[in-house]
Amino acid sequence: MFYLRNIRFSVQPKSKLFGSIGCSFQKEYMRRSLSSFYTTEPINRNENTFDKILIANRGEIACRVIKTAKLMGIKTVAVHSTVDSNALHVKMADEAVCIGPPATRDSYLNIEKILSVIKQTGSQAVHPGYGFLSENAEFVNILEREGVTFIGPSAHAISGMGDKIESKKVAKEAGVHVIPGFDGVVADEEHCLQISRDIGYPVMIKASAGGGGKGMRIAWNDAEAREGFRLSKQEAASSFGDDRMLVEKFVDNPRHIEIQVLGDKQGNVIYLNERECSIQRRNQKVIEEAPSTFIDPATRKAMGQQAVTLAKKIGYCSAGTVEFLVDSKKNFYFLEMNTRLQVEHPITEMITGIDLVHQMIRIAKGYPLNLKQSDVPLRGWAIECRVYAEDPFKNFGLPSIGRLHQYIEPTFIPNVRCDSGIEEGSEISIYYDPMICKLACHGLTRDQALKTSVEALDSYVIRANCNVQFLKLHCLTLLRTGVTHNIPLLRDILTERRFVEGDINTKYLPEVYPNGFQGKQLELLEKHHLISIAGCLWATNELRSQTFSNEKNVNIMLNNNVRQWILSIGVMGEKSTCKIKLDEDCFFKASIEGRTYCIRSVFNLASPVIKAIVDDEIHLIQLISKKSNGNLRIRYKGTPFTVNILTTKSENYKTHMLEKPKVDVSKVVLSPMPGVVRSVNVQTGDTVSEGQEVLVMEAMKMQNKLTATATGKVKKVNCCSGDTVEEGTVLVELE
Repeated sequence: MFYLRNIRFSVQPKSKLFGSIGCSFQKEYMRRSLSSFYTTEPINRNENTFDKILIANRGEIACRVIKTAKLMGIKTVAVHSTVDSNALHVKMADEAVCIGPPATRDSYLNIEKILSVIKQTGSQAVHPGYGFLSENAEFVNILEREGVTFIGPSAHAISGMGDKIESKKVAKEAGVHVIPGFDGVVADEEHCLQISRDIGYPVMIKASAGGGGKGMRIAWNDAEAREGFRLSKQEAASSFGDDRMLVEKFVDNPRHIEIQVLGDKQGNVIYLNERECSIQRRNQKVIEEAPSTFIDPATRKAMGQQAVTLAKKIGYCSAGTVEFLVDSKKNFYFLEMNTRLQVEHPITEMITGIDLVHQMIRIAKGYPLNLKQSDVPLRGWAIECRVYAEDPFKNFGLPSIGRLHQYIEPTFIPNVRCDSGIEEGSEISIYYDPMICKLACHGLTRDQALKTSVEALDSYVIRANCNVQFLKLHCLTLLRTGVTHNIPLLRDILTERRFVEGDINTKYLPEVYPNGFQGKQLELLEKHHLISIAGCLWATNELRSQTFSNEKNVNIMLNNNVRQWILSIGVMGEKSTCKIKLDEDCFFKASIEGRTYCIRSVFNLASPVIKAIVDDEIHLIQLISKKSNGNLRIRYKGTPFTVNILTTKSENYKTHMLEKPKVDVSKVVLSPMPGVVRSVNVQTGDTVSEGQEVLVMEAMKMQNKLTATATGKVKKVNCCSGDTVEEGTVLVELE
């Protein structure tokens, strides 16, 4: 039987870097590290590698590399922009140097500044993480000329595989199955249209450089091809500094399955099983798992062998990933090769016990692989959820920003790993990827991994200050607070029938949620459980108020030491009468529509997560807020619900009160997220049709088009290209 083992290590930060917060931070960092990093691979600290490495990245991946480097006894150097000066990776590193303003071209993509820091700090090697310069062959060549080791593949391999156009040519030569498409660079929109028509719609338009779902669009007709080419080209230039585009046939309803490879400088290459990455939105992965429920041993071996053949063809040495599209008959087609460490690498580490960052550093120093293909295990199941600072109720996730005032990762749960780059007090900004954390959970079976993942998501606390302007304008019934995150969507997916059965493809989200994600849809019993818990929370608060008050609370009726309340509780627009009773054994009983439920819980209102047992079912809920008017905001089964609670007497009084008029927002175009206006396509006096594009916004390196909410004449344009705007800002007004 296989169990993941925690690697425990100490951190001794330099006092000049940490100052007065050094001791408290070290304790917090140790607390998180002890239960967040899993491997079974022994690390030989006597194996000579590097004295000091620079991590040319930020956020969670920089923290991830630093952890393994410390295990190996290697000193680390962090680089950061001005907005990242207090970031977690800066605090974790032995040294940290600011390299410029927030814009990536002036900081994390600025080779000259990074090279200056390398010389300044005496760093012997550079780990690029993923994104930014991780697949930049020019950067690798410059480092080589300076005598600095790049912890990754050669410039030749990056040029051959990191470039999607060239990689298809190499894959064909290696005998790997490829998707039909145009192998050259697309010159302009007209060229894109011509190629798309020749191949036949639908087509995939995507950037030749980079990845992560950026610079990619599916087009089903000429109009979408024009728009997709334009937006993808802009995203590619912003994210990767390379706006070359390619077009290929879009394989409808496939699975996205990838093979992790590992090669050394002696020509040895192995594969470390597969990862299923089909749950995506906007071509960016949301949930990954390893292994795949769909792949049998024969297909796994065939895909692995093709991945190894391709890697050997280009002399690949380091960790890399070969991505395939797999159809319903298990035919697989080469999609691309990512010549870097993947975001989702933790689940491979969990099912193999192999530390990929450790292997990358060893290989970069020239050591051969210390394991053969037959040594690679497949132990248990791992699932990774990408927790993003996004609102899942808007197009499956539009970015949000803010400062975290409460942040608790669920690493106290066995077999839960959190790879993050934030802590309480961290700022989520508009400048970078909105990822908060990669939550990876392991189990001996898929069912165990799923149950652990659900428990971990229910126990994950992410709270911040709220921007209420947008919420008020839309009179939302599902109130959200602070940094909006996608845990409601992640949690719902993990318990959805098709996902549980493994019946998934890359169109899973629009198929399961054709009208977008609306939050957890409660069945009657689930709704009754929520009402019961909410009523008990309200009653607990009433009892506490009575205890600390000298005045008799008129809402409480005492009868032989039995306390009971008759409440009107509204959830999801429907009201129910609920009778709450506290019996002599200090158990609550709730009666709703002729049914009675027994509720057991400590109901500590100050606890960020409350465990409540309704009959025999365990619920982990979060009391996000409570208002003086009786409203509770409760996160239940992942989704935050507003629960309105009134006594029956107060409910009768409410019927005589006037309702507030709703705000009409049909004649304005609002910013759905914080971001930067990239282009304005209308001016005052123009006539627009409903659905017509009026401007393009960029948030966290993704381009988003905003359209007219109604047909009419433009009354006023309140923004210009380059403006930074808040969520809920009125950008365009219509008559």
